[in-house]
Amino acid sequence: MRAFVVTAPGEAEVREVEPPVAVPGEVVVDVHRVGVCGTDVEFFTGEMQYLHEGAAAYPLRLGHEWCGVVSAVGEGVDASWIGRRVIGDTMLGCRTCHRCRRGDQHVCADRSEVGIRAGRAGALAEQLAVPVWSLHALPDSVDDVAGALVEPGGNALRAVEGADLAPGDRLLVLGPGTIGLLVALLARARGAEVHLLGESDRSLRFARSLGFDNAWYEPDLPDLRWDAVVDASNAAYLPAKALDLVEPSRRAVYIGLAGSPSHIDTRTLALKDVTAVGVLSASPGLAGAIEAYASGDVDPRPIVATTVGLEGVADVLAGRRPAGSGHGPKVHVDPRIAD
Repeated sequence: MRAFVVTAPGEAEVREVEPPVAVPGEVVVDVHRVGVCGTDVEFFTGEMQYLHEGAAAYPLRLGHEWCGVVSAVGEGVDASWIGRRVIGDTMLGCRTCHRCRRGDQHVCADRSEVGIRAGRAGALAEQLAVPVWSLHALPDSVDDVAGALVEPGGNALRAVEGADLAPGDRLLVLGPGTIGLLVALLARARGAEVHLLGESDRSLRFARSLGFDNAWYEPDLPDLRWDAVVDASNAAYLPAKALDLVEPSRRAVYIGLAGSPSHIDTRTLALKDVTAVGVLSASPGLAGAIEAYASGDVDPRPIVATTVGLEGVADVLAGRRPAGSGHGPKVHVDPRIAD
Protein backbone atom coordinates (compact mmCIF):
# COMPACT_ATOMS: atom_id res chain seq x y z
CA MET A 1 0.00 0.00 0.00
CA ARG A 2 0.99 3.67 -0.27
CA ALA A 3 2.06 5.50 2.88
CA PHE A 4 3.57 8.89 3.66
CA VAL A 5 6.88 8.45 5.49
CA VAL A 6 9.02 11.14 7.16
CA THR A 7 12.64 10.00 6.99
CA ALA A 8 14.45 12.97 8.57
CA PRO A 9 13.78 16.61 9.43
CA GLY A 10 12.34 18.21 6.27
CA GLU A 11 12.55 14.97 4.29
CA ALA A 12 9.60 12.75 3.39
CA GLU A 13 8.22 10.65 0.56
CA VAL A 14 5.28 8.46 -0.39
CA ARG A 15 6.42 4.85 -0.31
CA GLU A 16 5.06 1.43 -1.12
CA VAL A 17 4.98 -0.46 2.20
CA GLU A 18 3.56 -3.73 3.41
CA PRO A 19 -0.12 -3.37 4.33
CA PRO A 20 -1.09 -3.96 7.96
CA VAL A 21 -2.38 -7.30 9.17
CA ALA A 22 -5.21 -7.61 11.66
CA VAL A 23 -3.51 -9.31 14.62
CA PRO A 24 -5.58 -10.65 17.54
CA GLY A 25 -7.58 -7.87 19.16
CA GLU A 26 -7.01 -5.42 16.33
CA VAL A 27 -8.71 -4.29 13.12
CA VAL A 28 -7.53 -2.95 9.79
CA VAL A 29 -9.18 0.27 8.63
CA ASP A 30 -9.34 1.61 5.08
CA VAL A 31 -8.48 5.27 5.67
CA HIS A 32 -10.84 7.85 4.15
CA ARG A 33 -9.71 11.11 5.73
CA VAL A 34 -6.79 12.36 7.83
CA GLY A 35 -6.22 15.78 9.34
CA VAL A 36 -2.79 17.39 9.31
CA CYS A 37 -2.03 19.13 12.62
CA GLY A 38 0.70 21.07 14.37
CA THR A 39 2.15 17.93 15.95
CA ASP A 40 2.73 16.49 12.47
CA VAL A 41 4.48 19.72 11.45
CA GLU A 42 6.79 19.51 14.48
CA PHE A 43 7.78 15.95 13.56
CA PHE A 44 8.45 17.07 10.00
CA THR A 45 10.65 19.97 11.13
CA GLY A 46 12.37 17.90 13.83
CA GLU A 47 11.18 20.15 16.66
CA MET A 48 8.84 17.66 18.32
CA GLN A 49 9.96 16.97 21.89
CA TYR A 50 9.33 13.22 21.60
CA LEU A 51 12.20 13.02 19.08
CA HIS A 52 14.60 14.49 21.63
CA GLU A 53 13.30 12.33 24.49
CA GLY A 54 13.57 9.08 22.54
CA ALA A 55 9.81 8.45 22.55
CA ALA A 56 9.78 8.64 18.74
CA ALA A 57 12.34 8.22 15.98
CA TYR A 58 12.61 8.43 12.21
CA PRO A 59 11.34 7.01 9.93
CA LEU A 60 7.85 8.06 10.99
CA ARG A 61 4.38 7.38 9.61
CA LEU A 62 2.24 10.28 10.81
CA GLY A 63 -1.50 10.86 11.07
CA HIS A 64 -3.70 10.68 14.17
CA GLU A 65 -6.86 12.61 13.20
CA TRP A 66 -8.59 10.08 11.00
CA CYS A 67 -11.73 8.26 9.98
CA GLY A 68 -12.31 5.23 7.79
CA VAL A 69 -14.06 1.91 7.32
CA VAL A 70 -13.10 -1.37 8.99
CA SER A 71 -12.05 -3.86 6.32
CA ALA A 72 -10.60 -6.74 8.37
CA VAL A 73 -10.64 -8.01 11.95
CA GLY A 74 -8.20 -10.08 13.92
CA GLU A 75 -8.79 -13.10 16.11
CA GLY A 76 -11.18 -12.38 18.97
CA VAL A 77 -12.78 -9.36 17.28
CA ASP A 78 -16.50 -9.36 16.46
CA ALA A 79 -16.88 -9.61 12.68
CA SER A 80 -19.76 -7.12 12.82
CA TRP A 81 -17.12 -4.36 12.86
CA ILE A 82 -16.38 -5.04 9.19
CA GLY A 83 -17.89 -2.31 7.03
CA ARG A 84 -18.48 0.11 9.90
CA ARG A 85 -17.34 3.71 9.70
CA VAL A 86 -15.09 4.52 12.64
CA ILE A 87 -12.61 6.85 14.26
CA GLY A 88 -10.09 5.79 16.86
CA ASP A 89 -8.37 7.00 20.00
CA THR A 90 -4.82 8.23 19.46
CA MET A 91 -3.64 7.24 22.94
CA LEU A 92 -3.16 3.50 23.40
CA GLY A 93 -2.34 2.67 27.00
CA CYS A 94 -0.99 -0.61 28.34
CA ARG A 95 -4.43 -1.34 29.89
CA THR A 96 -2.89 -2.90 33.01
CA CYS A 97 -1.30 -0.05 35.00
CA HIS A 98 -3.06 2.02 37.66
CA ARG A 99 -3.69 4.91 35.28
CA CYS A 100 -5.22 2.70 32.62
CA ARG A 101 -7.40 0.85 35.13
CA ARG A 102 -8.83 4.15 36.37
CA GLY A 103 -9.70 5.13 32.77
CA ASP A 104 -6.76 7.46 32.13
CA GLN A 105 -4.95 5.48 29.44
CA HIS A 106 -4.10 8.75 27.69
CA VAL A 107 -1.48 9.45 30.39
CA CYS A 108 -0.21 5.87 30.67
CA ALA A 109 3.57 5.98 31.04
CA ASP A 110 3.93 3.06 28.61
CA ARG A 111 1.39 4.25 26.04
CA SER A 112 1.87 4.26 22.31
CA GLU A 113 0.26 7.00 20.25
CA VAL A 114 -1.04 6.45 16.73
CA GLY A 115 1.26 8.25 14.32
CA ILE A 116 3.19 9.89 17.15
CA ARG A 117 4.84 7.73 19.79
CA ALA A 118 6.54 4.36 20.29
CA GLY A 119 6.55 3.39 16.61
CA ARG A 120 2.78 3.03 16.18
CA ALA A 121 2.12 3.69 12.47
CA GLY A 122 -0.26 6.54 11.69
CA ALA A 123 -3.10 7.07 9.27
CA LEU A 124 -1.32 8.90 6.44
CA ALA A 125 -1.58 5.70 4.43
CA GLU A 126 -4.19 3.70 2.59
CA GLN A 127 -4.72 1.43 5.61
CA LEU A 128 -4.20 1.54 9.37
CA ALA A 129 -4.19 -1.11 12.11
CA VAL A 130 -5.52 -0.24 15.58
CA PRO A 131 -6.88 -2.09 18.63
CA VAL A 132 -10.61 -2.67 18.46
CA TRP A 133 -11.06 -1.23 21.96
CA SER A 134 -9.84 2.15 20.68
CA LEU A 135 -12.63 2.48 18.09
CA HIS A 136 -15.71 4.71 18.14
CA ALA A 137 -18.41 4.08 15.53
CA LEU A 138 -19.57 7.06 13.48
CA PRO A 139 -23.28 7.61 12.84
CA ASP A 140 -24.42 8.39 9.30
CA SER A 141 -25.03 12.01 10.32
CA VAL A 142 -21.27 12.51 10.80
CA ASP A 143 -19.64 12.48 7.36
CA ASP A 144 -15.97 11.81 6.64
CA VAL A 145 -14.97 15.47 6.87
CA ALA A 146 -16.50 15.81 10.33
CA GLY A 147 -15.29 12.33 11.25
CA ALA A 148 -11.66 13.33 10.79
CA LEU A 149 -12.35 16.33 13.02
CA VAL A 150 -13.54 14.22 15.96
CA GLU A 151 -10.05 13.89 17.41
CA PRO A 152 -9.34 17.64 17.59
CA GLY A 153 -12.97 18.13 18.60
CA GLY A 154 -12.48 15.81 21.55
CA ASN A 155 -9.53 17.89 22.69
CA ALA A 156 -11.56 21.07 22.31
CA LEU A 157 -14.53 19.60 24.17
CA ARG A 158 -12.30 18.74 27.12
CA ALA A 159 -11.07 22.34 27.16
CA VAL A 160 -14.64 23.64 27.19
CA GLU A 161 -15.59 21.27 30.00
CA GLY A 162 -12.43 22.29 31.88
CA ALA A 163 -13.52 25.93 31.62
CA ASP A 164 -16.64 25.09 33.67
CA LEU A 165 -18.88 27.57 31.84
CA ALA A 166 -22.53 28.29 32.53
CA PRO A 167 -24.86 29.69 29.84
CA GLY A 168 -24.19 33.41 29.48
CA ASP A 169 -20.63 33.20 30.81
CA ARG A 170 -17.98 35.01 28.78
CA LEU A 171 -15.11 32.95 27.34
CA LEU A 172 -11.90 34.27 25.83
CA VAL A 173 -10.06 31.89 23.49
CA LEU A 174 -6.42 32.70 22.78
CA GLY A 175 -5.52 31.45 19.30
CA PRO A 176 -8.10 31.02 16.50
CA GLY A 177 -6.51 27.93 14.96
CA THR A 178 -8.27 24.58 14.60
CA ILE A 179 -8.46 23.82 18.33
CA GLY A 180 -9.32 27.39 19.27
CA LEU A 181 -12.13 27.55 16.73
CA LEU A 182 -13.52 24.18 17.83
CA VAL A 183 -13.43 25.39 21.44
CA ALA A 184 -15.33 28.48 20.33
CA LEU A 185 -17.93 26.49 18.40
CA LEU A 186 -18.52 24.03 21.22
CA ALA A 187 -18.69 26.76 23.88
CA ARG A 188 -21.12 28.80 21.79
CA ALA A 189 -23.34 25.74 21.40
CA ARG A 190 -23.48 25.57 25.20
CA GLY A 191 -24.62 29.16 25.50
CA ALA A 192 -21.37 30.98 26.25
CA GLU A 193 -20.48 34.42 24.90
CA VAL A 194 -17.28 33.70 22.98
CA HIS A 195 -14.43 36.09 22.14
CA LEU A 196 -11.23 35.16 20.29
CA LEU A 197 -7.78 36.74 20.35
CA GLY A 198 -5.57 36.37 17.28
CA GLU A 199 -2.71 38.02 15.45
CA SER A 200 -3.36 37.61 11.71
CA ASP A 201 -5.91 39.19 9.40
CA ARG A 202 -6.68 35.84 7.79
CA SER A 203 -7.40 33.99 11.03
CA LEU A 204 -9.52 36.76 12.50
CA ARG A 205 -11.49 37.25 9.28
CA PHE A 206 -12.16 33.53 9.17
CA ALA A 207 -13.32 33.51 12.80
CA ARG A 208 -15.74 36.31 11.98
CA SER A 209 -17.02 34.32 8.98
CA LEU A 210 -18.10 31.64 11.47
CA GLY A 211 -20.19 34.21 13.32
CA PHE A 212 -17.64 35.21 15.96
CA ASP A 213 -17.87 38.98 15.65
CA ASN A 214 -15.83 39.39 18.84
CA ALA A 215 -12.50 38.44 17.25
CA TRP A 216 -9.76 40.78 18.42
CA TYR A 217 -6.17 41.78 17.91
CA GLU A 218 -4.36 42.00 21.24
CA PRO A 219 -4.17 45.83 21.38
CA ASP A 220 -7.93 46.02 20.75
CA LEU A 221 -9.02 43.48 23.34
CA PRO A 222 -11.77 45.11 25.44
CA ASP A 223 -11.50 45.37 29.20
CA LEU A 224 -14.21 42.86 30.11
CA ARG A 225 -14.79 40.20 32.74
CA TRP A 226 -13.48 36.89 31.40
CA ASP A 227 -15.21 34.02 33.20
CA ALA A 228 -12.76 31.59 31.61
CA VAL A 229 -9.73 31.85 29.34
CA VAL A 230 -8.60 28.99 27.09
CA ASP A 231 -5.06 29.22 25.75
CA ALA A 232 -5.12 27.34 22.44
CA SER A 233 -2.06 29.11 21.04
CA ASN A 234 1.59 28.23 20.57
CA ALA A 235 2.87 31.53 21.99
CA ALA A 236 5.10 31.13 25.03
CA TYR A 237 3.91 34.37 26.67
CA LEU A 238 0.17 33.74 26.44
CA PRO A 239 -0.21 31.24 29.33
CA ALA A 240 0.78 34.04 31.74
CA LYS A 241 -1.56 36.45 29.97
CA ALA A 242 -4.42 33.96 30.34
CA LEU A 243 -3.82 33.92 34.08
CA ASP A 244 -3.69 37.70 34.22
CA LEU A 245 -6.94 38.08 32.30
CA VAL A 246 -9.17 35.45 33.87
CA GLU A 247 -11.67 36.45 36.54
CA PRO A 248 -10.65 35.53 40.11
CA SER A 249 -11.96 32.16 41.29
CA ARG A 250 -12.55 31.00 37.72
CA ARG A 251 -10.55 28.84 35.32
CA ALA A 252 -7.62 29.17 32.91
CA VAL A 253 -7.38 26.19 30.54
CA TYR A 254 -4.12 25.29 28.82
CA ILE A 255 -4.40 23.19 25.66
CA GLY A 256 -1.90 24.93 23.37
CA LEU A 257 1.82 24.10 23.47
CA ALA A 258 4.64 26.52 22.71
CA GLY A 259 7.95 25.50 21.18
CA SER A 260 9.78 26.94 24.20
CA PRO A 261 8.96 26.87 27.92
CA SER A 262 6.05 28.96 29.14
CA HIS A 263 6.07 30.46 32.62
CA ILE A 264 3.26 31.53 34.92
CA ASP A 265 3.54 33.20 38.31
CA THR A 266 2.02 30.87 40.86
CA ARG A 267 1.59 33.85 43.19
CA THR A 268 -0.96 35.20 40.73
CA LEU A 269 -2.57 31.78 40.51
CA ALA A 270 -2.93 31.53 44.29
CA LEU A 271 -3.84 35.14 45.03
CA LYS A 272 -6.55 35.11 42.37
CA ASP A 273 -7.76 31.67 43.56
CA VAL A 274 -7.73 30.53 39.93
CA THR A 275 -7.97 26.90 38.86
CA ALA A 276 -5.50 26.04 36.09
CA VAL A 277 -6.54 23.09 33.89
CA GLY A 278 -4.21 21.26 31.53
CA VAL A 279 -5.56 19.21 28.64
CA LEU A 280 -3.66 16.38 26.96
CA SER A 281 -5.49 14.20 24.45
CA ALA A 282 -9.00 13.85 23.14
CA SER A 283 -9.52 10.43 24.72
CA PRO A 284 -12.19 11.32 27.30
CA GLY A 285 -13.88 13.71 24.84
CA LEU A 286 -14.24 11.59 21.69
CA ALA A 287 -17.76 10.32 22.35
CA GLY A 288 -18.93 13.81 23.29
CA ALA A 289 -17.47 15.31 20.12
CA ILE A 290 -19.25 12.73 17.98
CA GLU A 291 -22.49 13.52 19.80
CA ALA A 292 -22.06 17.28 19.28
CA TYR A 293 -21.47 16.80 15.56
CA ALA A 294 -24.21 14.20 15.10
CA SER A 295 -26.82 16.37 16.82
CA GLY A 296 -26.06 19.32 14.56
CA ASP A 297 -25.17 21.51 17.55
CA VAL A 298 -21.71 22.02 16.04
CA ASP A 299 -20.68 21.84 12.38
CA PRO A 300 -16.87 21.73 12.27
CA ARG A 301 -16.56 21.21 8.50
CA PRO A 302 -16.02 24.85 7.47
CA ILE A 303 -12.69 24.70 9.31
CA VAL A 304 -11.29 22.47 6.54
CA ALA A 305 -9.68 24.58 3.81
CA THR A 306 -8.92 21.85 1.30
CA THR A 307 -8.20 18.14 0.81
CA VAL A 308 -5.07 16.73 -0.83
CA GLY A 309 -3.69 13.29 -1.61
CA LEU A 310 -0.64 11.70 -0.01
CA GLU A 311 1.69 13.34 -2.52
CA GLY A 312 0.59 16.77 -1.30
CA VAL A 313 1.35 16.19 2.38
CA ALA A 314 5.01 17.27 2.34
CA ASP A 315 4.13 20.68 0.94
CA VAL A 316 1.46 21.14 3.61
CA LEU A 317 3.88 20.18 6.38
CA ALA A 318 6.43 22.61 4.96
CA GLY A 319 3.89 25.42 5.29
CA ARG A 320 2.93 25.72 1.63
CA ARG A 321 -0.82 26.21 1.32
CA PRO A 322 -2.34 24.34 -1.65
CA ALA A 323 -3.61 26.50 -4.49
CA GLY A 324 -7.33 27.13 -4.32
CA SER A 325 -7.54 26.48 -0.57
CA GLY A 326 -10.31 28.02 1.47
CA HIS A 327 -9.63 30.24 4.45
CA GLY A 328 -9.91 27.66 7.25
CA PRO A 329 -6.85 26.48 9.20
CA LYS A 330 -7.19 22.73 8.61
CA VAL A 331 -5.97 20.65 5.65
CA HIS A 332 -7.31 17.14 5.16
CA VAL A 333 -5.73 14.24 3.31
CA ASP A 334 -7.63 11.54 1.39
CA PRO A 335 -5.22 8.66 0.69
CA ARG A 336 -7.57 7.44 -2.05
CA ILE A 337 -6.87 10.53 -4.19
CA ALA A 338 -4.63 9.68 -7.13
CA ASP A 339 -1.98 12.40 -7.18
